Amino acid sequence: MGTQANTPQRQTVYVCQGTGCSSSRSPEITALLREEVERQGLAGGVKIAFAGCHGFCENGPIVIVEPEGVFYTRVTVDDARDIVRSHLAKGQIVERLLYRDPATGAVAVHYPEVAFYAKQKRNVLQHCGHINPEEIDDYLAVGGYAALRKALTQMTPADVIAEMKRSGLRGRGGAGFPTGLKWEFCNREVADQKYMICNGDEGDPGAFMDRSVLEANPHSVIEGILIAAYAIGASEGYFYIRAEYPLAIRRINIALQQAAERGMTGENVFGSGFFFTPHVKKGAGAFVCGEETALIASIEGRRGMPRPRPPFPAQKGLWGKPTTINNVETLANVPLIIDRGAEWFAGFGTEKSKGTKVFALTGRVRNTGLVEVPMGISLHDVIFDIGGGIPNGREFKAAQTGGPSGGCLPAKLLDLPMDYESLTQAGSIMGSGGLVVMDETTCMVDVARFFLSFTQAESCGKCVPCRVGTKQILDILEKITQGKGRMEDLALLDELARGVNVSSLCALGQTAPNPVMSSLRHFRHEYEQHILEKRCEAAVCEALVDSPCQHTCPAGVDVPRQLRLMMEGKPFEALAVVRDSNPFPAVIGRVCDHPCERRCRRGKLDSPVSIRGIRRYLADLVEQDPRWSEAPSEVRHEEKVAVVGSGPAGLSAAYYLARMGYPVTVFEALPVAGGMMAVGIPDYRLPPHVLQREIAAITRLGVEIRTNSPIGPDRTLDDLRKEGYRAFFVAVGAHRSQS
Repeated sequence: MGTQANTPQRQTVYVCQGTGCSSSRSPEITALLREEVERQGLAGGVKIAFAGCHGFCENGPIVIVEPEGVFYTRVTVDDARDIVRSHLAKGQIVERLLYRDPATGAVAVHYPEVAFYAKQKRNVLQHCGHINPEEIDDYLAVGGYAALRKALTQMTPADVIAEMKRSGLRGRGGAGFPTGLKWEFCNREVADQKYMICNGDEGDPGAFMDRSVLEANPHSVIEGILIAAYAIGASEGYFYIRAEYPLAIRRINIALQQAAERGMTGENVFGSGFFFTPHVKKGAGAFVCGEETALIASIEGRRGMPRPRPPFPAQKGLWGKPTTINNVETLANVPLIIDRGAEWFAGFGTEKSKGTKVFALTGRVRNTGLVEVPMGISLHDVIFDIGGGIPNGREFKAAQTGGPSGGCLPAKLLDLPMDYESLTQAGSIMGSGGLVVMDETTCMVDVARFFLSFTQAESCGKCVPCRVGTKQILDILEKITQGKGRMEDLALLDELARGVNVSSLCALGQTAPNPVMSSLRHFRHEYEQHILEKRCEAAVCEALVDSPCQHTCPAGVDVPRQLRLMMEGKPFEALAVVRDSNPFPAVIGRVCDHPCERRCRRGKLDSPVSIRGIRRYLADLVEQDPRWSEAPSEVRHEEKVAVVGSGPAGLSAAYYLARMGYPVTVFEALPVAGGMMAVGIPDYRLPPHVLQREIAAITRLGVEIRTNSPIGPDRTLDDLRKEGYRAFFVAVGAHRSQS
């Protein structure tokens, strides 16, 4: 504490009560703030309110003090009283609750200073987190319903449609169809009844854009649907929201009631003669109901299954009447365009992808949450500048856009513009805005399997290509992840994916193969590794992995067994486990780059187990203990073996041959044994006495090491044969003259 706040006459404290922050007890924080404000006698100058999602879900619960814009993160119930007693009562900011950038450590006091928001352009999300979603006056105070008044009193339906066409707004639900053109089709139809539907059936795993807008600013969506209904000539409409979004449903119902009380819906809105009756329909959670005709069937009380088109919904939709369907984000853009003009909106984005887009940034990235950026921004800027990059020092591997029907983009495409055309060309889609970031611990074959399992389970089963084709693709992917795949499966996967893509009835089936097609295109080597080497590099596929750390270790050390023996107080046995795979435990404890630790599952919680450090400690502890020794093999072979080169490969070969009972002689051209371990690693990293200690352990097994003994023109392998050596191991790294 100590930083002085600029304390104005009247302050408002907004506590985020989106779904994420509410699950972290933000309603209790709100109640405690109110109690403490009353207790401190500050009620006359301070208002405690709640708001919707700020988008920065990684740092919730979030509390903002306005009008200064002081930004508190990860607030707990225990922090509530400190905010009142320090900040509100004394004007001193509670510094421990301020946001600290995980990459730079920089502290941000005010909302605009937070790096997460710096490269965003928040149009749809501009009021989310800054107004109370259950108070229509808050929305009116920031210009709410002005666009509706303008449309109804100053523009004809044709004018509204023309403005939308000039703006270049495309549907944000996934297909990207031009919104103005879609409205025009329905406007041209002649019918006694038309319907306008808001599609809030957001079903992509990891996506929460529409839910957050409905929770944080429901009136913007209501205003959008009213303008759209006016443009197409609809007098009745539906908000179709999945039942798994109870908070969104509650807030849209509250907002609709408030709008009706203020005359925004119902008869003769703004004296224009326009009337509109809204309804809220709960969806049962079927992913396929995101498709227009399946959604219509669900509202009608039938099973949510798509039908062939034409006729299109604009011709024959809900109950056979002309119908237009737009998703939540599309409708939330509409008031902005009408209020500020098509040219303003078209000033963002690219030539063919206008405006901004909201993405749900999730996965292996420091800053998860909702981001709104201009179309055409690079994938790199979203992930690294806004998302803060990959945590725990890991490497970026891939990003999946477009939800389960999207594609996986590799690191070489980080500079790809995020627009409809660029993503499609790269083998992915924009979709509704899901963006999942993956690091080196992700197996791309398993990712394809996961998303196929989702789309296969969500298939309505109406058409054979989707019902049968996705199941066949999934079966092959499961076989590959189990180590039972064949190379010919890759050609079959590609053929099936293309077949399902071109012949399925609806977009669910048509786009379901995208994760497979894109991962085959960009990560084919991982499929081949699973098939040919029976190996999963990311240590994810359980059938191919004993444990991630052992699987990743180049020497294949049984790390879990080693650690278990250490915990049981058996260091001699633990060291024996290491030496079963590598005769240099003290060396690797100092110079190994420890890939095992990058795969350690503990690292997903806090910090990985220091496997290299434990191995170094174990070797130093045991190898200096006079009780420790490794007995030579009881089996003795007569055939002598010559090893050329005393580097790590040569000495390892000599060690394991000696353990098998063979008499071994190592020939080394240099005056010292150890190869690059002795002459290539600085002493401060690998002290010579440590290396010599481990070489001595090898010689105690009966291995003879002859230094200054090159194998070359003066002494050849034929000479060694004459000396009675019957087998030879020429170590990798031995001098060319030796080999």
